[in-house]
Amino acid sequence: MATVPLFDVIDDELAVSETLRDAISHGEVFTRRWVVDLILDLVGYSADLDLAALRVAEPACGEGAFLTAIVDRLSASCKARGRSLLEAVDAIEAFDLLEKNVELTRRVVAEQLMADGWGGDEIDRVVKSWIRQGDYLLRIPSELKVDFVVGNPPYIRLEDVPDERMDRYRSACSTMGGRADVYVGFYEVGLRSLKAGGVLGFICADRWMRNQYGRNLRSYVEQRFSVELVLTMHDVDAFHEQVSAYPAITVIANRPQGCSVNADTTQQFGEPQARELLAWITDKCESTTYASSAAQAARLPHLFTDGGFWPTGSPARLAMLEDLSDRFPLLEDKSTGTRVGIGIATGADAVFITQDTNAVELDRLLPMAMVRDTVDGALHWSGTYLVNPWTPDGGLVDLRGYPRLQSHFARHAEILRRRYVAVKQPERWYKTIDKVDHKLTARQKLLFPDMKLTIHPVLDQGGLYPHHNLYYIISDTWDLRVLGGLLLSKVAEAFVEAYAVKMRGGTLRFQAQYLRKIRVPDPSQISETDCAALVDAFERRDTAAATEAALRVYGLDHLPT
Repeated sequence: MATVPLFDVIDDELAVSETLRDAISHGEVFTRRWVVDLILDLVGYSADLDLAALRVAEPACGEGAFLTAIVDRLSASCKARGRSLLEAVDAIEAFDLLEKNVELTRRVVAEQLMADGWGGDEIDRVVKSWIRQGDYLLRIPSELKVDFVVGNPPYIRLEDVPDERMDRYRSACSTMGGRADVYVGFYEVGLRSLKAGGVLGFICADRWMRNQYGRNLRSYVEQRFSVELVLTMHDVDAFHEQVSAYPAITVIANRPQGCSVNADTTQQFGEPQARELLAWITDKCESTTYASSAAQAARLPHLFTDGGFWPTGSPARLAMLEDLSDRFPLLEDKSTGTRVGIGIATGADAVFITQDTNAVELDRLLPMAMVRDTVDGALHWSGTYLVNPWTPDGGLVDLRGYPRLQSHFARHAEILRRRYVAVKQPERWYKTIDKVDHKLTARQKLLFPDMKLTIHPVLDQGGLYPHHNLYYIISDTWDLRVLGGLLLSKVAEAFVEAYAVKMRGGTLRFQAQYLRKIRVPDPSQISETDCAALVDAFERRDTAAATEAALRVYGLDHLPT
C-alpha cells in the first residue's frame, strides 16, 4: 500500500521556541498502560478488527505510551490475518513537536516490532511513516479521515505559547476562545478529522466541560457529535507522575447523540476495576446503573446538555436530573410568567447606596434589599436606599429639578465620570449601570443571595428593590410561598449544585444562569396537601420537610447522593 499522509503539517516556518519546548517537556504527563488499554477498548480499537484497513491518530505521542499499545494491537491484527506490516503503512498517524520524542518513539516502536518478528526493512518504512515531527494543531486536512483519535493532549499553559504560534492556533481552531488551554484545540482538530462513525478517546482535564473557555468546544461537540462516555478519574493514579489535572476519559463519536454513560471513580479504581467497569459499559444488558467501591456509573438516554455548562455530579444524581429535565419545564417560563433576574448594578455603590435619608430628596430614595437583610431566611430591612436617578418611564431625571440630588452627584462627579458607562455616554454621566424597573419594587419576589453554602430563598412581600448581590424570581402564576418551599428543597439545590461554580469551602453561586437550570412542575398540578406542606416548610425554614414534599411533587422516592 502506498504511503499517503493523512495530513500535511504546515508549521515548518514556526520554530519551537525554548520556552515552548520547556513547557511541552513540563506538560508531558505519561499515562499508565492499563489506562491506555482502557481507552483503546472504549473506542473499539481491538486486535479482533482488521486494523491495517483502519486509521488511528495519536496527536502528541510523547514517549509512546499510547503508540506502543496501538502497535501491539495492530501487529497482532496483521499476524492474525496474514497481512504484511507494509499493508499497515497508513494505519497510524502519530505526531510530536519535539524531535527527541519522535526519535525516541521511533526507536521504541522499532524494537517492539522487531521483538514481534517483523523484518527490518518493513519496520524502517512503517515507523518513519507512522511517527513524524509536526504540530498537530496546524495541519491541513487531506481527503483521508481517520477512524480513531486517542491520546493524552499536552498540558501547556496559554502564556507559555509564543504569540505567533498562539495566533495560528486560534486561526486554525475556532473553539480556542478566551483563555482556552491548548488541549481544547486538540479536541477540535481530533474531532474534525473523524470519519462518519469515527471515535475519539482522550484522557484530559475535564475543566472544559464546565468553565467559560470551554463553551465553544461544548457547543461544537453538542451540534455535531455524540458524547458516548465521560469517566471522571480525579483521584485515580492514572499517570506515572503525581499531577493535579482533574482528569477524565471522554469518548466522543462522529454520529448523532444517543445513549451516554457517565461514570465516576474513587482512589480504589485500578486495572481490575477498569476491566469490570468496561464489561458493564460494553454489555448490552438492561442495567442502567453500576456501583462498586471503586466506581459508579449510569446510562443516560441522551447527553444532558442544553448549549451551556455541562453538569457535574454522581452518575445517579445526573440520571435523576436528566429524568426531571425530560419530565418538567424550566423554572423561567413564559406560560407561568415566571422570570429570574438580578438586582441593580450601579458601578459606584459608595455614591448610589446610602442609609442617610437626608442625602437627597426623599422621592429620589428607593428602599433596597441587601444580602444582609436575608440572613435568617426572613427579610429584615436594614434601612438602605438607592439614590435613584431614574424616572418611572425609564428616563434620567433632570437634575435641575432636584438640587440636593444634583449637589450629591456633583460632589462625586469624578468617581461617576470615570465609570465605563459614563465614558461611553458622557451626557448621562450620573446613570447607574442598570435601569430601575419601577414595577419590580412593589411585586412579591423570592430573593437569593449570590453566594451561599445552601440554597436560600427569601420572600419579599413587595416594597424593596434588590441589590446586585441578590437574584430574584417573580411569577404571575406561582404562590411564591409554594415555590419558595420547592426551591428550599435539596432537589432544587441539586440543579444548582450540578452547574454552579463551587467556591472555596463549598460555597455555591446562586446566579441567574444556574437558577434558570431548575426544573419545576406545573403549579396547577401540585395537590393542596403538598402545597400546604411546601408553604409550611418554607415559613419554618425546614429544608428536610421541604425536600420530603418536593420528592412527592417530583415523583421521586429518594434523592441520590
